[in-house]
Amino acid sequence: MKAMLLKGKNQPLVLETVPDPVPGPGEAVARVLSCGAGLTIHHVRAGRVPVQYPRILGHEITAEIVATGAGVSRLKAGDAVTAYFYLTCGHCYWCRINRETLCENFGGYIGRECDGGYAEYIKLPSENFIPLPETMNYKKHAAEIGVICDAIATPLKVTRKARVMPTDTVAVIGAGGGLGAHMLMVSRWAHARKVIAVDTKASKFESCIKCGADATIDASDGKVSEQLIEMTGGKGVDVVFDYVCTKQSIESAIGGLNFGGRLVLLAGNSARFDADGPAIMRKEIEVMGSRYATRQEVIESLELVARGDLWPLVTEKVPMAEAEALHQRLETGSVTGRAALIMT
Repeated sequence: MKAMLLKGKNQPLVLETVPDPVPGPGEAVARVLSCGAGLTIHHVRAGRVPVQYPRILGHEITAEIVATGAGVSRLKAGDAVTAYFYLTCGHCYWCRINRETLCENFGGYIGRECDGGYAEYIKLPSENFIPLPETMNYKKHAAEIGVICDAIATPLKVTRKARVMPTDTVAVIGAGGGLGAHMLMVSRWAHARKVIAVDTKASKFESCIKCGADATIDASDGKVSEQLIEMTGGKGVDVVFDYVCTKQSIESAIGGLNFGGRLVLLAGNSARFDADGPAIMRKEIEVMGSRYATRQEVIESLELVARGDLWPLVTEKVPMAEAEALHQRLETGSVTGRAALIMT
């Protein structure tokens, strides 16, 4: 099969022919139609996340099962599927209570600890394949459907984690990116009173408005806290989702929160920060970390899209051979929303 290989830290992706995968016991192989390309993947490509080389990246797939190994009964050839990003055990305390992201026997990530979806075929443990709703036209919209498992499932999780209410004003830092744009959509879907998009690239603000933002803040001047407070009549926002997680962005978010405000941190490459402890206690501010989503949240995200509540924003679709050029654009923050590789 053809695949894009990463052969070393921060080296260009190269198109090569490698052996077709064969499923072992408990595994399945799927033909990949599309694979999303986001910053979670790009941090590996850029050498910020260690992996064993060579490696095939990618996890946001739309695919069709072509073969199953011994003991696999829940999947059959022809089934349309996406993938669950985390390799989890399924039987520890956290997996049993539907919090797989905290798995005690965590095996790593698709596209890092095992080969991913930047290829014509992908082999995974059968439990990592999630069937698509029958009503989805996955062949026509492969790119959009493939990114749901991350770009919508992750915002859905943190919307619940932050307890977004119709009375809340929400700010999204990194709003023009692949997760940020969908966070705007999900915040609007959750009926937040007001949604504010924060980004350093004003060129993305038009798309942010289309995704559900009521207002925008240009973070390039370094005065995010002041603008959040000004936009809310001196009160501050109720919820901030920070998908950038630099020292500056986190501290700005805390400074721009209202009494009882909630801050959720989620980024593929984050930094340490300093916090005003007395202010956090006085204002009863909550600072929460989060990572990815549960299988059930992926399933629910697929259902939300299938019934028309949400629709993913994929602004760039390129052939697999152009993956490296696409990642160069991801490195400079030039992609609005999500991008995807098309395999067929």
